[in-house]
Amino acid sequence: MPYSIRLKPGIKARLDALAVRTGHSKAYHLRELVANGLDDLEAQYTAVEVSERIRRGEERTYTLDEVRRDLGWDD
Repeated sequence: MPYSIRLKPGIKARLDALAVRTGHSKAYHLRELVANGLDDLEAQYTAVEVSERIRRGEERTYTLDEVRRDLGWDD
């Protein structure tokens, strides 16, 4: 599915240089960035959501001692 995005001149120049250096198209590198970066972006938003639930007291947290005991590492 085609998309249109605006890039700052500095980012565009870096993308152009990368395409020349690697022999891959700019579209190829943009697809790679989206595919590889999407996992990181989703993880970042999940971390923020969990942090907010913890602050509101809606998410259970565990001490290191509890984790060690539950995993059997204290044996």
